[in-house]
Amino acid sequence: MSNKLVLIDGNSIIYRAFFALPLLNNDKGVYTNAVYGFTTMLLRILEEEKPTHMLVAFDAGKTTFRHKTYKEYKGGRQKTPSELSEQFPLLKELLDAFDIQHYQLDQYEADDIIGTLSKNGNDDNWDVTVISGDKDLLQLVSDNVKVNLTKKGISDVEAYTPEFLKEKMEINPEQVIELKALMGDTSDNIPGVPGVGQKTATKLLKQYSTLDGVYENLDEVSGKKLKENLTNHKDDAYMSRQLVTINTDSPIEISLKDVSYNGYQSNKVSAIFKDLGFLSLLGKLDGVEEETAESQESIEDIEFEIVENVTKDLFTGKEALVVEMLKDNYHQAKIEGFGIANENHAYFVPTEVALQSEEFKAWANDPSMEKYLFDGKGSLVALLNRDIDIKGITFDMLLASYLLNPAENHHDISAIGHRFGHKNVLFDEEVYGKGAKITVPEADKFAEHLARKAQVLYDLKPEMESDLKNNELFELYHDLEMPLALILGDVEHTGVKVDTERLEKMRVELQERLDEIESSVYELAGEKFNLNSPKQLGPILFEKLKLPVIKKTKTGYSTAADVLEQLQGEHEIIPKLLLYRQLGKLQSTYIEGLLKVVNKDTNKIHTRYNQALAQTGRLSSVDPNLQNIPIRLEEGRKIRQAFIPSEKGWIMFAADYSQIELRVLAHIAKDEKLIEAFRNDLDIHTQTAMDVFHVVADEVTATMRRQAKAVNFGIVYGISDFGLSQSLGISRKEAKKFIERYLESYPGVKSYMDSSIQEAKHQGFVSTLMNRRRYLAEINSRNFNLRSFAERTAMNTPIQGSAADIIKKAMIDLYRRLKDEKLQARILLQVHDELIVEAPIEELDKLKLIVPEIMENTVPLDVPLKVDYAFGDSWFEAK
Repeated sequence: MSNKLVLIDGNSIIYRAFFALPLLNNDKGVYTNAVYGFTTMLLRILEEEKPTHMLVAFDAGKTTFRHKTYKEYKGGRQKTPSELSEQFPLLKELLDAFDIQHYQLDQYEADDIIGTLSKNGNDDNWDVTVISGDKDLLQLVSDNVKVNLTKKGISDVEAYTPEFLKEKMEINPEQVIELKALMGDTSDNIPGVPGVGQKTATKLLKQYSTLDGVYENLDEVSGKKLKENLTNHKDDAYMSRQLVTINTDSPIEISLKDVSYNGYQSNKVSAIFKDLGFLSLLGKLDGVEEETAESQESIEDIEFEIVENVTKDLFTGKEALVVEMLKDNYHQAKIEGFGIANENHAYFVPTEVALQSEEFKAWANDPSMEKYLFDGKGSLVALLNRDIDIKGITFDMLLASYLLNPAENHHDISAIGHRFGHKNVLFDEEVYGKGAKITVPEADKFAEHLARKAQVLYDLKPEMESDLKNNELFELYHDLEMPLALILGDVEHTGVKVDTERLEKMRVELQERLDEIESSVYELAGEKFNLNSPKQLGPILFEKLKLPVIKKTKTGYSTAADVLEQLQGEHEIIPKLLLYRQLGKLQSTYIEGLLKVVNKDTNKIHTRYNQALAQTGRLSSVDPNLQNIPIRLEEGRKIRQAFIPSEKGWIMFAADYSQIELRVLAHIAKDEKLIEAFRNDLDIHTQTAMDVFHVVADEVTATMRRQAKAVNFGIVYGISDFGLSQSLGISRKEAKKFIERYLESYPGVKSYMDSSIQEAKHQGFVSTLMNRRRYLAEINSRNFNLRSFAERTAMNTPIQGSAADIIKKAMIDLYRRLKDEKLQARILLQVHDELIVEAPIEELDKLKLIVPEIMENTVPLDVPLKVDYAFGDSWFEAK
């Protein structure tokens, strides 16, 4: 097979990916949009190019050898947004996972590295492909070297060969340097000759071939002004030629043989995909390589017993219990078996033996018999679904592991055991297989696996509790997360009732609305076509209706949402298309999606709350996600009409914290102005606008308040000037000034930001009001990008995490108060900063007193916590 070398301009592609995609971040709060875009292109390159050798080149720094020639080289470029800078280390980690070489050289640019290697490949008659968004690299084109140039974004690529270059730009590869010398390059601050653009430069080169040829025949050049500019700026032209010339003989310490590429190991890449949150890309990876049997060979024997008849003698009063399910959704999953371990022995109990045993049920129901579980909530729900109410749960390994390692994504018994040095257990994948191949193995192997897991759980309980205490996390674990898990289990098992007839009616009504919009679009377009087909929609918009082309893809015109949004105001068809898509998503994802997950026996939906996922401590909801029902559109809000009380004569009661994160910020930062504003119950956004713009309340405009609101909430999330400029549609310079004025107005906030960073540098972590920790390993990194992300995290985690802890404690306090008052009212949902309760109408007056009292006093702060509530016959009416 011939050698195929692929060289990627790392800086160029990641920049284009960053600005082509909206800001995205994973569950850890790390920005990932640029890396995601780069990765999608990389996967396509690997599939299409099938390289035998590969390298991604990066710029080494701001200063290069070209600055000796022209110190203003690349001057005037805006500082790289921190949201992008922080992604460079992630990209390099990803390339390492792919086993793709990356390289940079001090004082040289990525272009020079690529130029040198492409020349070496060309000389050896290799097939070379260069991938970049920079036209300077077109000077490398030859019979052996093809340059794939991205246009807008990263999906639209043109492949330049000598023939295509001649056809497209009317010049040869050698003339690219001459062209740039004449016309200059504003993006790199290369002067060129004033008044000479690409058209004029091309015309001159067609006549005189080279820059030297132009100046040798200067008298023949037509146009007085052009000749004058060429004469006066000859030095600039020759300097520009020097600046744009790629050094193809750079002193790189890497050779062609060093960049050989033999493919990637899917397990390494899938691990980083999961960490980055690129779950949609997992299916594009090649098959996962088989694990070796090394771990199976080194595992020690274990004595265990397969229980055929449960007796009292099995239990000592302190047991580890593993409730084994092979599906994540424990509301529906089958229980495959039980592992039990105590000081005497390890056991495997088959599912039917346990569930039919009165002794097992009595033990499970006895609160005096301590149980150590892996996932208390999931196990509780699974057993409640089988009429067993397990009590006496005193240890939850999942929660303990999560609090000790909040950045860790793999919390399962085997992984935790290995992290703690207890390797006498196989990973589930080694026993059950992977993905769709998951099956229960032969009985003896399965029984042994569950017994081993129970033994690890039993053995690690003391050590993990000790670590929690040593890290000042035990109180958070014991008093907040543990009781909350059992409450959430009860809430999940109870579920929330859905009026399926109402949902079905909404589906019909929404379809009628979609049909109306479709007919209106056909009328405006003058013909019928498939609105959901970009291939059919593109020609309608950009050929028939002559709308300006914003972006093209490999298959035609882009009709993505961001493109349509940029076309707002160009034609009345655009808002109709955007509304059609929004309503279509409501129909498919939410109305039809909810109907699919309604329990047919109870007409209820049972979500699952992720309690051990977000590093801030926030809960999230899955299967279905009831925290994400869209409410911006009236049609979206109306979906909540279908969520109703489970019994006649009952109402739904919703209580919501008002601006809890800003109140937490005021408390933590001890900022006098913020504290005073909240104590006086002022509109905080109006007050901020007054302080920042130095105006009185009557002079605050809607725009001022909107900008103040954006920076108020942006501060909580560590917003940068780039992020604020994007959200407000203003320049980065304006955004930077706004943030500076804000911090001048609220010096306590600035002091808090500085002190939180110093605390993180000193301790290696930051804490919430309840001592939840977030470890920041990169806070003292010499790498600016890693350090700046850690600093931003140090500032926003105590605020977001404290707010999450407060709503959790309020949920516990309210649950207990309802029980103490012997009320029938019960908690149905937790949605961000909101608690939803259902209750008999007779209990409404008590709820009006109890719920705000509990929520507003659950944690004492220097500012009052404020709770708004509403109630009605549905969740919609309770808002």
